[in-house]
Amino acid sequence: MIITRFAPSPTGLLHVGNLRTALFNYLIAKQNDGKFILRLDDTDPERSKQKYIDAIRFDLEWLGLYWDQEEQQSNRIGRYSEVAEQLRKEKKLYECFESPVDLDLKRKKLLNMGKPPVYDRAALKLSEDKKVLIRKKESPYWRFLLSHERIEWEDQILGEISIDSASISDPVLIRADGQFLYTLASVIDDMDMKITNVVRGSDHVTNTATQIQITQALGGDLPKYSHHSLLTGPSGESLSKRLGTLSLKDLRLAGIEPMAILSHLSRLGSSKPGELFSSLEEIREGFDISSFGAAPTKFEKQDLFPITSKYISGLSFSEVKDRIIETPGSELLWEVVRQNLIVLEDFEYWMNLTENGVSPLVEEEDRGYVNDALSLLPKSKLNEQSWDQWTKEIKSQSDRKGKQLFLPLRKALTGKENGPDMSRLLPLLKKIPAKV
Repeated sequence: MIITRFAPSPTGLLHVGNLRTALFNYLIAKQNDGKFILRLDDTDPERSKQKYIDAIRFDLEWLGLYWDQEEQQSNRIGRYSEVAEQLRKEKKLYECFESPVDLDLKRKKLLNMGKPPVYDRAALKLSEDKKVLIRKKESPYWRFLLSHERIEWEDQILGEISIDSASISDPVLIRADGQFLYTLASVIDDMDMKITNVVRGSDHVTNTATQIQITQALGGDLPKYSHHSLLTGPSGESLSKRLGTLSLKDLRLAGIEPMAILSHLSRLGSSKPGELFSSLEEIREGFDISSFGAAPTKFEKQDLFPITSKYISGLSFSEVKDRIIETPGSELLWEVVRQNLIVLEDFEYWMNLTENGVSPLVEEEDRGYVNDALSLLPKSKLNEQSWDQWTKEIKSQSDRKGKQLFLPLRKALTGKENGPDMSRLLPLLKKIPAKV
């Protein structure tokens, strides 16, 4: 069985980059009738918050990405301790004492010498007596002892990857305060939960190299790895949960539809053309992880609005009536204006317009013309022929034609330069000014 996982840390709101990872893992699992696990990386007690756990769940449910199993790493500390002790006994986990300042000085010295800033394993040279003395003053942190050999795997996006582990510092797995870091916790979870496919951002390639060695040291089976390109903001800036950049909450508040987001992200950065899908099932059928590239991919929030507009225009009234304020004429109004909505919330404008009218948008040079035109409005009940009848009458008494004739009338009646077919909208207007 294919088993994937999405493992966000609940330290901020999910952004579109996080969602892309979640979506890819979800689609791979569901393409193969597999299992999709939501795994909350909440081992950092200071930054992990319940409000963010709740927000992650809400965002995924809003998008329809329902998980088959949920885990919290904070509930698995005992398991991590057990494995850490195993690694200590096997001399694959060793204690270190350098401070951040010490490590920074070492890095700078190596860089000045033109060498890669790799940890020198000085802690391994400490005698037991020396370590006993240091422990009285400070607690150690723990590094995994990498085997200095090439680490290779076939990445489903990047292709063949080969990394010399001698060019990587031995990763810190446990902090001095006892907190287990992602590098170890993730490996243990992937093994215990039998994860078969790991899909994540290309910034994790080095992590993957070290985690492969940790997995092998623990006798675990290696999953298939896929490292997708990173999304950036419009100016190339990195996305961040803590900064709230392009958060799903903000997109939701802006009126972006879930299917617009999912459709866009399921193709953005791939060799396949973008298109609007009607369901997750349809997205799943056309999804191919190997079609994605490695280069950073720019995400533009504005790209979601035309997709949202197209999605909304295809919805029937029965599909939206629970999301709008329904009035006796709202179904007919929906059919008239749905092609002109950017987001669903725009419907409220047109509903208010038909019920209460709007402040006319009139240029001073058009005021006399518009008032003359309003005096010619048919006195009988308006219908879909009234607009043509009215404008023909105006034309016969005016030297205006085309845009000069029609646009000032639209602006006066709707407060906008663009909108639905006026012949269909005019009969729905309950309050038309006699003068502007």
